[in-house]
Amino acid sequence: MEKALILINKMSSDPAEDELDVLEQARVVEEALLENGYQVHREFLDLDLLTARTAIMSFHPDLIFNLVESLDGKGELVFLPTALLESLDIPYTGCQLDSMYLTSNKVLAKKKLIQKGLPTADWYTSAQASMIPPDKRYIIKPVWEDASVDIDDHVVFTGSDPGLKEYFIRNPLKKAFIEEYIEGREFNISILGGENGPEVLPPAEIRFMNFPEGKPRIVGYRSKWKEDSFEYRNTIRSFDFPVEDRDLLARLKALCLSCWKEFNLRGYARVDFRVDGKGHPFILEINANPCISPDAGFYAACQTAGYPFSDVILRIIYDAFH
Repeated sequence: MEKALILINKMSSDPAEDELDVLEQARVVEEALLENGYQVHREFLDLDLLTARTAIMSFHPDLIFNLVESLDGKGELVFLPTALLESLDIPYTGCQLDSMYLTSNKVLAKKKLIQKGLPTADWYTSAQASMIPPDKRYIIKPVWEDASVDIDDHVVFTGSDPGLKEYFIRNPLKKAFIEEYIEGREFNISILGGENGPEVLPPAEIRFMNFPEGKPRIVGYRSKWKEDSFEYRNTIRSFDFPVEDRDLLARLKALCLSCWKEFNLRGYARVDFRVDGKGHPFILEINANPCISPDAGFYAACQTAGYPFSDVILRIIYDAFH
């Protein structure tokens, strides 16, 4: 029987909802691996990489399923587990080191998007805050963190709002950048690898229901994790589209495949878009190894496509070996 090791980040002493979610991902992956005939073991990773390496090698896995989302609670260290796995000469799932580093740093990813001629929203560093046009709306985003950490209404400003510059004065150590807020629709589109190459799964639109005028239509932390909040209850994922969206969805699909190629993605990924009122798409983020818990967008897209999750895991594993 082949052996698979599920690698996840060690929990902090008081984990928040976004951190605990990796345990749910590990559960559904373990079920799928068992269904596919693997013997399964879990290993929790922290900054002691030498001890982790010894523990991994003592299990003698044929495959490592990498679910690590951070180390020591820091998103900027998410590439380190991949660097460790690169050194072990054991097949592992998901994206490789270069892709993990490039996509986890949102500013580097945006620079590469521009270099490759792919559309993305304009952005500024914190040092460029004084250069921002006053008549547009902006959102302050963490450079490294995912899961909408530090994102909610309080980080949306107009360029003329003194609160935008004051944010960085109050948070001098915050690793953040300023992105133009695109008024319009939001799409999350998942991609699955496998023997026949990358497949763009059914697109999902995030619909903001009953949002009052002026309230930012964003997928913030409350939308994702606070079940008793207005944002959580009124931010709806939909896979249903009218026929007039056909051309737009085709453009979004083509952009997803371009991202897969240009960022050297592998296994599974998700690309997040905003589309403005004129129908122009903007790539917001490229998510390597996105969340695959049952309530996440990737899992929902697989269900909508009619794929059993055990088959999805086999396709992700195929990319690990090829």
